[in-house]
Amino acid sequence: MAHTIIFSPQAPAPIGPYSQAIQAGNTVYVSGQIALDANGQLVGEGDVAQQTHQVMRNLQAVLDAAGLTLRNAVKCSIFVKDLGNFSLINEIYGNYFEADYAPARETVEVSRLPKDVLVEISCIAVQ
Repeated sequence: MAHTIIFSPQAPAPIGPYSQAIQAGNTVYVSGQIALDANGQLVGEGDVAQQTHQVMRNLQAVLDAAGLTLRNAVKCSIFVKDLGNFSLINEIYGNYFEADYAPARETVEVSRLPKDVLVEISCIAVQ
């Protein structure tokens, strides 16, 4: 199946050999987003709330480039450095989704994330 690379100048460019997102058929696979702004600068060093907001803005920007919104998200994966921050991350994350369109999700604690950020989120969306 053919696929299309999705790129948004409103989100950070990839920091490795991957795409911001790939569309295959009517499905868009958004790579994990971290708390970098569109210029590649870290946002909210040490502040999980600021980082979570930036990650969600990045997800929105990439989905927008694909002609979608967070309403199209069907699955998200959240990776956190400290599950002690789960409640705050969950609250912020939840504010970006309408209750009737909340995607399936898992949250996993990991030992380290790129650029030593505190949270990374990826998603799968469907047209």
